[in-house]
Amino acid sequence: MEGANQNTFSFIVSPIDPPSPSTPEASSSSTSPALSFAHCYPPGFSRKVFAEVIGTFLLVFVGSGSAGLSAMDESKVSKLGASLAGGLIVTVMIYSIGHISGAHMNPAVSLAFAAVRHFPWPQVPFYVAAQLTGAISASYTLRELFQPSKEIGATSPAGSHIQALIMEMVATFTMVFISMAVATDTNATGQLSGVAVGSSVCIASIVAGPISGGSMNPARTLGPAIATSSYKGLWVYFVGPITGAILAAWSYNVVRDTEHPVLPSVELIQKSLTEIASY
Repeated sequence: MEGANQNTFSFIVSPIDPPSPSTPEASSSSTSPALSFAHCYPPGFSRKVFAEVIGTFLLVFVGSGSAGLSAMDESKVSKLGASLAGGLIVTVMIYSIGHISGAHMNPAVSLAFAAVRHFPWPQVPFYVAAQLTGAISASYTLRELFQPSKEIGATSPAGSHIQALIMEMVATFTMVFISMAVATDTNATGQLSGVAVGSSVCIASIVAGPISGGSMNPARTLGPAIATSSYKGLWVYFVGPITGAILAAWSYNVVRDTEHPVLPSVELIQKSLTEIASY
């Protein structure tokens, strides 16, 4: 983080309104395909996408890897230890790549931020593709490392699909609600955003683990599922996290302090121009 008031995700903004078409210059600029493309995919966007690949790779490698080791031999890694590892990797990755890509590392998070206009929709497919790439790569890496065991931390419902679905919705709601607070609200303590989000992952996964595996992330589940060709209840880990994430983002928008606007557009534009110039 670059300043005391800057949050981890502070550069993720609602799309900036185009210039007013009251002048010919503004009208032609607003319809320029090149300008529109540059607005949707600013300089450095490829670095953000690559950062998401790396972040999600490490998230799944540590999260799934610790869960897999726990399943093979709990005397080596306990279930509590696996939950803590999953939360800690989220924390350190937020501080590592949060200032680059926002450290989403989760398709549900990207969709939720876009749904409440804190992230540009045109960038969502690239982020999701990067996250799935990182997750699948990490899962195949774990499969090779853990052979002959097939335990690589795949998540599947322990009980009924409905129980797992509700648990994933609630666990993801918890994580994203906290993420929205520290990522978009200037009244929140941005310096501790990584600790807050990582702690929420730990807490939610400890509770959700025995029922749904505590995925809270479609990429976290899809990667191991593809690597092990095991797709039991896969739909739960798409519907549950995405629904919970969008509900959390919407809920925080409802309860936020509207007397203090979230990251004023002028300040964001000035900050973005300064960042671009520094590159």
